[in-house]
This record gives sequence, structure tokens and C-alpha cells, in this order.
Amino acid sequence: MTIAIYPGSFDPVTNGHLDIIQRAASIYDEVIVTVMSNSSKKPMFSLGKRVKLIEKVTENLPNVVVESYSGLLVDFADQKKAKVIIKGLRAVSDFEYEFQMALMNRKLNPQVETMFLMTQSQYSYLSSSVVKEVAKLGGCIKGLVPEGIEAEVVRYFNEH
Repeated sequence: MTIAIYPGSFDPVTNGHLDIIQRAASIYDEVIVTVMSNSSKKPMFSLGKRVKLIEKVTENLPNVVVESYSGLLVDFADQKKAKVIIKGLRAVSDFEYEFQMALMNRKLNPQVETMFLMTQSQYSYLSSSVVKEVAKLGGCIKGLVPEGIEAEVVRYFNEH
């Protein structure tokens, strides 16, 4: 059984993220979507809320589980007996950063491989930061995030 981890901050989860999750789920026996705590970012949603939102939009994928983690990703991979880290790529600029991270992860744990999945072209411009900026300014985020969480994102900005 091959277990893969798909890490990210997912604040909020976008249709691009969901596309990578669905495609990874069709390749691996189990995909653990890992909501990471990032001390350099001030998140919109709490760690627990992000986990619940991803669970909501992946409930139709029986081999996907969602967990949160703060610490070294390779340590989490060890705990979960995962052999693969999935990273989604939108552009060459993503590759440079992700390649550096993959090499560091390999140095820390040579048993864990990093697999890159290219985004679908319709999501190549999409990021959580773009979604937050559009929503904050009152723009339409339909088609940018899964339907199941669109209202949550809009509500957040209406209340803050």
C-alpha cells in the first residue's frame, strides 16, 4: 500500500488544490492531505477549520484523509509510513522553491520521494493568496474555490 502526503497551508483550499488531491487519490492507495502550520503566515482560518473545510470537499474520496501537523514534514511522513510527498506546480517559479524543498527532504529522509503534479492549465494562476485578495475586495470567487466552501470564505471577509 502506497501512502502519499499532500502538504500545504490550504488557506483556503482552492479548486487547484482539489484538482491535485483528486488526481493524487487516483494514483495512490491513500492520500493524507496535511494542513501545515506555517509560522511565517497569518492564516485566515484556524488549522482546525481548514481541516474541516478540506474534509467537506473531499468527502467523496474514500482514500483521502485530512490531518494537521506542525513540524518537519519528513517526520510526519515517517509517522504515517508515507513514501511519497505530493507537490503541485503551477509555474517554473514554483518549481525552483519546491525543488529546493524536495532536496532538503531527501537529505533528511532518503526513503521519502517527492512527486510533482502539474496543475491543470485553468488553475495555473490560482493561489490561496489570490482568492483572499479577490474576496477581501468583494470580487466573485465562484469557480476559484470548491462550491462547498465559497460561502465560508465570503462570510469570513464580511465579518472581518
